Amino acid sequence: MMRGMTAHLLPAARKSARIAATLLALAPLPALAQALTADQQTKIDKIVADALASSKVPSASIAIVQGGRIVYAKAYGNQGPDVKRTSADTRYQIASVSKQFTAAAMLLLEDQGKLSLDDHVSKYLPGITDGDKITLRQLLSHTSGIQDYWPQDYSPEQMSHDVTPQQIVDQWAKKPLDFAPGTQWQYSNTGYVVAGMIIEKVSGEDLMTFLRKNIFQPLDMHPVNQDDAYGPGFPTGYHRYALGPVRPEAAPGRGWLWAAGELSMSASDLARWDIARMNRALLPASDWEAQETPVRLTNGDSTHYGLGVSIGERDGHKVVSHGGEAVGFLSSNTVIPDEKFAVVALDNADFGRATDTITGEVMDLLLPASGDAALEAHRLDLAKKLYAELQSGKVDRSMLTKDADYYFTKEAVGDYGSSLGPLGKPQSFEALGGPRLRGGYVNRNYRISYPDQKLLLVTYAEPGSEGKFEQYLVMPAG
Repeated sequence: MMRGMTAHLLPAARKSARIAATLLALAPLPALAQALTADQQTKIDKIVADALASSKVPSASIAIVQGGRIVYAKAYGNQGPDVKRTSADTRYQIASVSKQFTAAAMLLLEDQGKLSLDDHVSKYLPGITDGDKITLRQLLSHTSGIQDYWPQDYSPEQMSHDVTPQQIVDQWAKKPLDFAPGTQWQYSNTGYVVAGMIIEKVSGEDLMTFLRKNIFQPLDMHPVNQDDAYGPGFPTGYHRYALGPVRPEAAPGRGWLWAAGELSMSASDLARWDIARMNRALLPASDWEAQETPVRLTNGDSTHYGLGVSIGERDGHKVVSHGGEAVGFLSSNTVIPDEKFAVVALDNADFGRATDTITGEVMDLLLPASGDAALEAHRLDLAKKLYAELQSGKVDRSMLTKDADYYFTKEAVGDYGSSLGPLGKPQSFEALGGPRLRGGYVNRNYRISYPDQKLLLVTYAEPGSEGKFEQYLVMPAG
């Protein structure tokens, strides 16, 4: 399938086009061009400080791009005993934000004529269940049906031991598929491990070497493999059980996030990649477009996911984003290409969702969404109504989708009532950031404040003023 002229140039012409694109990406840019005002900087510092204080997350590092330039990069808090001084150059584990780099590697190999995204997996790797029916594009868009090896938000016992990509494939990619390829969307880290193995086989290089040579060095990025991101100079990851003490998290065994979340880098490194995306630089423009085009299911429905990135909308502008969760780390990367705007937020805790809070509030400060005030006020009222019901140990199931109705078992409703009821009426109940489209639902987050603590409410709802809640989760605030 043709994805633009650059991908079909003769080798010499293609090389010249790549060099020109790289030079465009690396044209001299003042590090802090169009710098933020002192007032904006003060407000951003407060946003981050408040998020860390309320969630107990030890540290965060951010980078902000405006006008296609990095205008702010700063680290906050305690990065751990192995970092002598808090620094914006410290490399955090970005976990699944790495997927867009794995997808880019496969697109580059397609440009080189070494594979096609419409090839079937069986052409390159034998033994994968229904590999003759799964395309490489379906691996990258989470529509393959291959079972995910890490659906939990914690690391199970098996992850305390080292693993190889082949062992992951043998255990999870040879099971019966969860669904026929292309018929559903379901996040699958396993699919990306399969993709990584194909990249190495086709390129003849290990994945990190390929990425370093083709992406990181041209963009002056300096990531490392997350398996090596421990010890002197690297932040410590932290965990928390419910509202208990913040504790250092034990590192997982090596190999678990390979190709699905293998990178550690600074916020500014990730921002340089975002700038290349905005400028359609380094990669052919057709590759960027392919990555940002939502893949459709066989029934025609959009997945709202491209190749390694989620695709949403804000005030009529495309939003390209992805989050990541490693053991003891969270990350968020949000880009609005045609606004030349991006926010990167990284932290060293796998609780509290501080990265989402920081991203939403920084976007509202620097690029406020016009939104629909009446609609958002109504959705806020519905969120408050459901919260009050849950505090009393009951739930109006007419407000829930089938999935949410399933989630709120008798036990779940009981726990919500027993833990939230004694808190009483909140001091405040306010929206965090604007609405965001994800997976066909509208994501809205809220901060619920009490004298002694703050809670975070993460909701997903069907579109429209009366859309039912697909998710309604309350947790300690970030």
